[in-house]
Amino acid sequence: MDNPLIEARSVSAAYDSGMVLREISFRIMPGERVALVGANGAGKTSLLLTMVGILPLTSGTLCIGGIEFGAGLSARDPQNKRKLKELREQVSLVFQDPEDQLFMPSIYEDLAFGPRNMGLDEDAVRRRVDEILDRLGIGFLRNRSPLRLSGGEKRLAAIAAVLTMNPEILLFDEPTAFLDPKSRRNLMHLLQSLPHTQLIATHDLDFAAALCPRTILLLEGAVFAQRPSAELLRNQELMDQCNLEAL
Repeated sequence: MDNPLIEARSVSAAYDSGMVLREISFRIMPGERVALVGANGAGKTSLLLTMVGILPLTSGTLCIGGIEFGAGLSARDPQNKRKLKELREQVSLVFQDPEDQLFMPSIYEDLAFGPRNMGLDEDAVRRRVDEILDRLGIGFLRNRSPLRLSGGEKRLAAIAAVLTMNPEILLFDEPTAFLDPKSRRNLMHLLQSLPHTQLIATHDLDFAAALCPRTILLLEGAVFAQRPSAELLRNQELMDQCNLEAL
């Protein structure tokens, strides 16, 4: 049996206001696409932030792509700079609001930003950006300003920007937010086509059921259940206990 690409072992984390994750454990195998669901405040975004080193653990261990870290790994601690760099070469997070990721004058510059920071020369940067634009079918956005894009175009550009980093793992925070039905369908087809291991935090349970064979359900910062999506998302009793509507 393959080893998990992502494994959380009794992970806890806190903000100054209090605990947000409590003894979370789960495993995700290479190539899996897993939904992360829960009511507002359940800890979905906080969990994603721990997985890219933004929110440090208070206890427990995360092992992601062979990189293991525990309490205290923080972007604010320069001693952890190398481990965080290795982690972020493996994992990319697509934020809920694409405008948090698109900040350059053109989409080309946004997509080139990450590879340039990785030390690639300009020819290699251009080839990688062109490859991703072609793969996503958004070459027409190359010279456009992010300020002039639709919600769906911004979402695709934000995904393209993380793909230029060539990660193995993609994390998504509410990827269907701000999207119209057509853009939502296009996004679903795109995510289905990507070979990456994916963890998708979402309130859109229909999207989760259609896209992800397995779902992790959070309640008050803890794993309440993790089962096949077709079973879990239709379990009225479980979903009621987590203040969610079953499908």
